[in-house]
Amino acid sequence: MSYITLHATKLRHNFKVLDQVFEQNHIEWAIVAKLLCGNEKFLEVLLNLSDKEICDSRLSNLKTIKKISPKTQTIYIKPPAKRLAKSIVKFADVSFNTELATLEVLSAEAVKQNKIHRVVLMVEMGELREGIMARNLMTFYDEVLALPNIDVVGLGTNLNCLNGILPDEKKLYKLSRFKEIVEEHSGKKIPYISGGSSVTIPLIFTNEIPLGINHFRVGETLFFGTNVYKDSLLAGMYHDVFTLTAEIIEMQQKPNIPSGLAGTNLTGETPVYSEDDRGSSSLRAIVDVGLLDIDLRDIAPLLPGIDIIGASSDMLILDLNENAANLEVGDTIDFSMNYMAVLRAMNSDYVDKKVETEILPPSLTSDEFICLN
Repeated sequence: MSYITLHATKLRHNFKVLDQVFEQNHIEWAIVAKLLCGNEKFLEVLLNLSDKEICDSRLSNLKTIKKISPKTQTIYIKPPAKRLAKSIVKFADVSFNTELATLEVLSAEAVKQNKIHRVVLMVEMGELREGIMARNLMTFYDEVLALPNIDVVGLGTNLNCLNGILPDEKKLYKLSRFKEIVEEHSGKKIPYISGGSSVTIPLIFTNEIPLGINHFRVGETLFFGTNVYKDSLLAGMYHDVFTLTAEIIEMQQKPNIPSGLAGTNLTGETPVYSEDDRGSSSLRAIVDVGLLDIDLRDIAPLLPGIDIIGASSDMLILDLNENAANLEVGDTIDFSMNYMAVLRAMNSDYVDKKVETEILPPSLTSDEFICLN
C-alpha cells in the first residue's frame, strides 16, 4: 500500500521559524489545518507544536481537533451553512461570516447552548470570493451588534484563492481603516484584523504590513516553506515536510508505442506518440498509487532518471531509463508533493499515513531566515 509521510521534525523547524518571525513583528497567527483532512495522527503532531488556534473549513475536522485537545481554540474559516449552526456553535469557538441570516441562526443557537459565539466579519477586498461589500459594512455591523450571544472579535479578508488577487499595502491599510471607522461609529473595540495568510508573509520582510494587521492564518507556508506571493520557495525552510512512497508491483521492458486501435483512456484522452519511438522500448515500472489518490502533475520522483509516463485509477507508470538505482519489484520509490498532491492523498483512504521524526542539522534562526528573504 502506498503511503504519505509527515516529517515531524521538519514541520517543527518550519513552525519555529514562522513563530519567531510573527513574534518579532507583534502578529498573532493561527494554523490552517485543512490540508490534513482531519487525520488524527497528523493532527496530534500539529497540536504538539501549537495548541493555541487551529483553523479549518470542515466541521468534522474541528470536531476531531476538539476531541484531541478540548482547550484548543478552533476557527471555522468559511461562511457557515445555516443547517450546521448547532454544530458550528458547539465545535467552533470562532467562525467567519458574511450573511446576516446565518448570523441570526448562530445567535439563536448560541443562546440555546448558553455560549458566546465569536465571529470575524469577512470583507470583500477585490478577490470576489467570500466577503461583505465595503459599502454595506457599517449597516451590517450595526445589525450584528444587536444579536444576542454574538461577539464580533475581528474583521478579515481573503485574497489569492480564487482569482489570484495579491495583497498589498494599500488593500491592507484600507482594511485597517475600515476597522477604525467601525470602531468610531459603534464605540466598541474590535481586537483583530485577520488580514494575512501565507501569501501575505513576504510583505512582512518589505515592511508593507500596516500596524493594524495583527492576525495571520497560515497553512501552505508552514507545510511547504513556500513564498506564495512569488510562487517560489523560501530559503531557510523545509519544502519536503511530506513525501509519497509507492511500491513497484511490476517492472518490465516494454515498447514505447502501444499497438492496436486507440480509443480514449479513462480520463477521456487519446495519447499521442512520436513515430520516432516506434520500434524502441524502455524499462517500465508500475507502482501502487493512481489517479484516485494523486494527480500525476503534482508529484515528482525524488530519484533522478525516472520519468512519469501516465496513470490509471490505481496505478502509476514510470520510465526507469537506465535504472541507475538498480530497482527491483518490491522496492519503493519516493515522490515530492505539492499542496494539491498532499490534499488529494490525505483525502484518500487508499493511501496510508505515517509520521517520521528525523535528526536534522541545527535550525536557522529567524534572523537568518529574514536575511535570506
